[in-house]
Amino acid sequence: MRRSARNRNRQSERSQVQLGRIPLVALRYAVVAAEVLNFRHAANVLGVAQSCVSARIKALEETLGVLLFERRHRGVRLTEAGQRFVAEVSTGIGHLDHAVRTAGAISSGAEGRLTIGLHASIASGFLADLRGRYRATYPKVEQVITEGRSSETVALVRDGKLDIAFVVGSVEAPDCHSRELWQESLMIALPADHPLASSPTIIWADLATETFLVRNGGSGPQVFEHVIRRIVERERSPRIHRIDVGRDTLMHMVAAGEGITLTSEATTNVPFPGVAFRRIADEAEQARFSAVWSPHNSSPALRNLLDLATEMSRSVRSG
Repeated sequence: MRRSARNRNRQSERSQVQLGRIPLVALRYAVVAAEVLNFRHAANVLGVAQSCVSARIKALEETLGVLLFERRHRGVRLTEAGQRFVAEVSTGIGHLDHAVRTAGAISSGAEGRLTIGLHASIASGFLADLRGRYRATYPKVEQVITEGRSSETVALVRDGKLDIAFVVGSVEAPDCHSRELWQESLMIALPADHPLASSPTIIWADLATETFLVRNGGSGPQVFEHVIRRIVERERSPRIHRIDVGRDTLMHMVAAGEGITLTSEATTNVPFPGVAFRRIADEAEQARFSAVWSPHNSSPALRNLLDLATEMSRSVRSG
């Protein structure tokens, strides 16, 4: 048994040495010749001289120590060993071609996987358009979405678990790159039967006595600070109810008359029964949205997304 194992090892070593001596082009010539069973026709298919095909295949046979083709006056015929060899080689070349194409597609960003962090309140508007255009341009790139608070998604970017995060406002992350991409008007969400819902104009003074519902997550921290600043500017005491809920539950609470909330224009693209969205006439600021990514991330898919986002951002600003 030991002698048999040694023999197998020697055979394996010889095979590896032989494989190292065989140029890939010789294998391709053999596969094409096996398909047309004529060296002259194979040369025409490959765009080379017939003598080149004959020499390559002869050298291949000598390296292998196996006759692959029986030469005949009107062409060639595969030997039994040649049939088995070409069948295996064809499969291997097919796998190699696929590997080369896949590697090329991934290196160009045409294929791959992109992990994106966001929170639900910015899942529409500019971001929805961006993701739609990216999907249309790069349909073979899988977009994996993770929802969470801005601080959470930025932390995941730092850890290399997300390629990019879209957040509200400026980002204090010196170890990350960030770029402001778009802005949206601030809107007030009211119960549909609220007296202000039918008012021709709403200003902050009208909202000073209202109870604001503000989420702990998502853009909640930015909303909290903005509401306090605006109400205090009107010399009133803010009435804010902090809640740990998602966007949909927040809007259901508004519809139920439990309070009002401040949101961005993209939210109005989603209909919420019982909720009216109105502009605030004396609100000069807009909600600003940024992309955050790691400078160490060399993903071509990420680079393509950033290029497309920058192009869209410039188009929006120039429009």
